[in-house]
Amino acid sequence: MASTSGHPLYSPGALLWAAAFLAVLAWSAIDPHDRLTWWLEVAPALIGALVLAVTRRRFPLTPLLYWLILAHCIVLMVGGHYTYARVPVPEWFNALIDPGRNNYDKIGHLFQGFVPALVARELILRLRLVNGRGWMNFFIVSVCLAISAFYELIEWWVALASGQAAEAFLGTQGYVWDTQSDMAWALSGAILALLTLPRLHDAQLARLAQG
Repeated sequence: MASTSGHPLYSPGALLWAAAFLAVLAWSAIDPHDRLTWWLEVAPALIGALVLAVTRRRFPLTPLLYWLILAHCIVLMVGGHYTYARVPVPEWFNALIDPGRNNYDKIGHLFQGFVPALVARELILRLRLVNGRGWMNFFIVSVCLAISAFYELIEWWVALASGQAAEAFLGTQGYVWDTQSDMAWALSGAILALLTLPRLHDAQLARLAQG
């Protein structure tokens, strides 16, 4: 999304990012399975897009991070349209994880760790918040687990406030260990991001610093 030369607000990458986001958002909003669930699931994507738009000029991010955030937003918007338990995923995918349920929500929770890990990494490195790569990685994983735990608390609060209406938002599908499983997937996503993307991320951070 960001350009490494001046970071124009209306660069081709930024326009493509916005077009993709708005197209999926529009599709997601057309006759969703449950309108309340749609708002609950899509709200983080809307808030994230607003934050990116407000901060783009004074604190542009790496292109890698912008596109990962877009991918996470799309996961949320698809889940909001169908509700997570009804997303039409292939049977072979469900069989890989748990053949007794729809496992699209696990993709969402994997992204819930994967993308925040890169967000935290970029902020830590650019703002010099933590000394040492080992401590940085420990802090990143801790932040991702905290985000995942807080999201589970939000689901709990919504369930208490809305009763049966929260079932589609919770997406537990009768799985008693769903909360713990969700957090484990977020943890796995954070670790996977730190194992696979640091070299590419560092290269983009260096280009971003050169302006």
